[in-house]
Amino acid sequence: MLAQLIALDWGTTSLRAYKLAAGGQVLEQRSLSSGIMQLPRTPRIIKGQACTDGFELAFDEACGDWLDEQPALPVIACGMVGSAQGWREAAYRDTPANVANLGTSLQTIRSLRGADVHIVPGVIQRSRLPNVMRGEETQVLGVLQNLPSGAGSDLLIGLPGSHSKWVEVADGCIVHFDTFMTGEVFAVLSEHSILGRTQQRGASFDGDAFDRGVQVALSGEGEIGPLSTLFSARSLGLTGELSGSAQPDYLSGLLIGHELSALATVQRRRRNSVHLPSIILFGNSQLCARYSRALDACGFARVTLAEHATERGLWQLALAAGLITPTPSR
Repeated sequence: MLAQLIALDWGTTSLRAYKLAAGGQVLEQRSLSSGIMQLPRTPRIIKGQACTDGFELAFDEACGDWLDEQPALPVIACGMVGSAQGWREAAYRDTPANVANLGTSLQTIRSLRGADVHIVPGVIQRSRLPNVMRGEETQVLGVLQNLPSGAGSDLLIGLPGSHSKWVEVADGCIVHFDTFMTGEVFAVLSEHSILGRTQQRGASFDGDAFDRGVQVALSGEGEIGPLSTLFSARSLGLTGELSGSAQPDYLSGLLIGHELSALATVQRRRRNSVHLPSIILFGNSQLCARYSRALDACGFARVTLAEHATERGLWQLALAAGLITPTPSR
């Protein structure tokens, strides 16, 4: 089966490449640690030219052989590759942003291979504290593609990660989103603070320790906020109540619990209702499992998981941009 599209999810730390056939079927996929902050530096000859540009080198490594086989394959990319520090900046679109229409606002850069790389714009929410996303807008579109008609009327899309996003969608538009730096804070605390000194990493997931952290965040003690409760990840170890191997999962549960407690409060206030919305999660499967566990404890009863949202979203944007033609229905 011949490929019809190369789709790239190009973030800060990683580059994922998909070779897609008709209907968005994945023929092959690759993952490289060549995000925009850690691009390759070793020079290479590309199409007879000596190249030192990190973006060109990463692009060639990710899909150069695919383009050797099919030089005319269109290429679409989302993520930080379109940021001010990326290969070519794709200006933000303001909320409310119709995610399906983002395919009409692509920025294009010509690679050394002669292939045009079409870059998806991010989304900005302008307010006193502005909020931005790059890559997540494409995942939102991919999630929406799999929903039955009318299923998105009371829906929150959760995208856990270093900077978790919680996205409200209405009539196919991103109308509001919140960002929590939970994953990055966990990494910083574990690697660069006193909390990491007694952690023993590498053990299997400790569900009891994780649940304990979530419950502390939801308890009366948690009301004082994470800047106070975080110290318990150390003090419980000092008193012998939390082993070193349990401390990473306790800290993870504590941070995720604080995130979701705040999210629940905001959602109830914003909707003026005690009822919480349905949630669809998309992201790393192990991380989504943690979030599903904590969401249940926080009162979010209706949680489902989405799959393949990134490549499906990129496929839909390529269709909207006219880079590929729809597959005829049988």
